[in-house]
Amino acid sequence: MSKSESSIATHSIISDFKEITKMRLALSVVFSSVAGYLLGVETIDFKTLILLALGGYFMVGASNAFNQIIEKDLDALMDRTKNRPVPAGRMSVNTAFIIASVFTLFGIIILYTINKQTAMFGAISIFIYTCIYTPLKTKTPISVFVGAIPGAIPFMLGWVAATDDFGIEPGTLFALQFFWQFPHFWAIGWFLYNDYKKGGFYMLPTGKQDKGTAVQVIMYTIWTILVSIIPVFGFTGKLQLSIISAILVFLSGLWMLYYAIGLFKKMTEKAARQLMLVSVSYITLVQIIYVVDKFIR
Repeated sequence: MSKSESSIATHSIISDFKEITKMRLALSVVFSSVAGYLLGVETIDFKTLILLALGGYFMVGASNAFNQIIEKDLDALMDRTKNRPVPAGRMSVNTAFIIASVFTLFGIIILYTINKQTAMFGAISIFIYTCIYTPLKTKTPISVFVGAIPGAIPFMLGWVAATDDFGIEPGTLFALQFFWQFPHFWAIGWFLYNDYKKGGFYMLPTGKQDKGTAVQVIMYTIWTILVSIIPVFGFTGKLQLSIISAILVFLSGLWMLYYAIGLFKKMTEKAARQLMLVSVSYITLVQIIYVVDKFIR
């Protein structure tokens, strides 16, 4: 093999590894976990922070790898997934399974070195995503509800890692990211409706791109906004929010709501894609506001 061919092969392996673990998604989850940690900690322990980031990445990577093994035949039917390593034939099921298993083991062990509760929630997240959410995706739109549970764990996981305690504070962080996922994933389900249909996935709450789905997108966006400002009222223990930051969080929510209403009015894939992009910016912005507020308050 020439140097050029070797370089191409190495690049392909790295690219497939990123794809099987969904690196971009995993890094966004790590960001949420780190934000939760910074909100819960009194004195930052960088060793714990690094362990949390590594453990979180392994946790998400394992879930995604297992998911792609289970759905390999369905992934081959959809344009957005047919070039993934397993359905495209670049990676064997056995190799993907080894990666998923090693990531699961490393993830749980690393999180366990932080504390037992962090490891427990990490293990629960992998189990629900792989064993419940994934099989339900082709059977019922309720799968989005189930999938929102492991999807909401990372933000609260950081707080648990910092405090070794689960109470109203991490519960609030969980609720915020839980409700946010519905408009986010329904927006994805809307603009990828036809592609999902090829694989037999029905992600929208009514099963259709209709007003019923659009109304639910608006309602869950409102719930997200309401949950996001709860800390300003002093009901959430050590998780607090200043009035100025609460206003910023509220305005960020109105920004997302504007695009949710836009989907209701336009009923187009373009409007759904815009909502999806705004929703990603929204959750990132809110987490940053929460963290910055804590350290400057």
